[in-house]
Amino acid sequence: MMRNTKADALLEALPYFQQFRGRTVVIKYGGAAMENPELVESVMRDIVFLEAVGINPVVVHGGGNAITAAMRQENLTARFVDGLRVTDAASIKIIDRVLNEVIGPSLAAKIEELGGKAQVLPGKEVLTAVRAMPHLDATGAKVDMGFIGEITAVNVIAVQRLIDAEIVPVISPVGRGGDGQIYNINADIAAAKIAQTLKAHKIIYLSDVNGVRRNPRDENSLISTLTPAQIQQLKQEGVIASGMIPKVDSALEALAGGVAKVHFLDGKKAHSLLLELFTDAGIGTEIAATK
Repeated sequence: MMRNTKADALLEALPYFQQFRGRTVVIKYGGAAMENPELVESVMRDIVFLEAVGINPVVVHGGGNAITAAMRQENLTARFVDGLRVTDAASIKIIDRVLNEVIGPSLAAKIEELGGKAQVLPGKEVLTAVRAMPHLDATGAKVDMGFIGEITAVNVIAVQRLIDAEIVPVISPVGRGGDGQIYNINADIAAAKIAQTLKAHKIIYLSDVNGVRRNPRDENSLISTLTPAQIQQLKQEGVIASGMIPKVDSALEALAGGVAKVHFLDGKKAHSLLLELFTDAGIGTEIAATK
């Protein structure tokens, strides 16, 4: 009997469709994959596909490169400490504008163009924040990060209203303080907190790398599955460092808060979302809470 590879692919995906139908999946989208229009279209098409098969995608987007470029136009220099952007008064205005007036609307428009439904939901309407405590760098010294926010509450009603209407929320990682001050929030942390509050089934981080690597410079050293205990060991060994730290820390917090699984994927690989969710092998790093 001749095999039909297209039919086989659909049959392989079927149990995953059944398993995830009706579930909420938070997708953190950032990195270089946002700079290539073809990759943006590929990711947004995957999100439309998820919506079409009954999964509830929620997009939390970054915008690091676009923000840095906009700052450069204003003669401002971007500065980072342990993967976190130092944010002064001038920077927060640029961050708020770029995220909510440029990046978010462009992603929502692409989802609509591809046949889905999406709506921009500025993070300052979703996330309540306070100014974060001074950050401790690798030497233990305190670093004033400026208007970096720590999330104190999530307006889950605003997000759930869109999910219930089968509209993809497109959320920026900025929060608002009680005094109206806007705060910059790490997008990985924002995605994890939103997922935790929504009681989402999964968080998927799409970034510039294919997952957690034993050797950060060698893409072939990918670690396909990890437990929280193994993550702590890798941090102690220095394998997980720099910008990967807020990702894994936020992932661990989300798992502790009830999210079932976390995935780290290469956003530069076409259709990485579909390959990870709907094939037996998967392509990135999966972290699951241990019982």
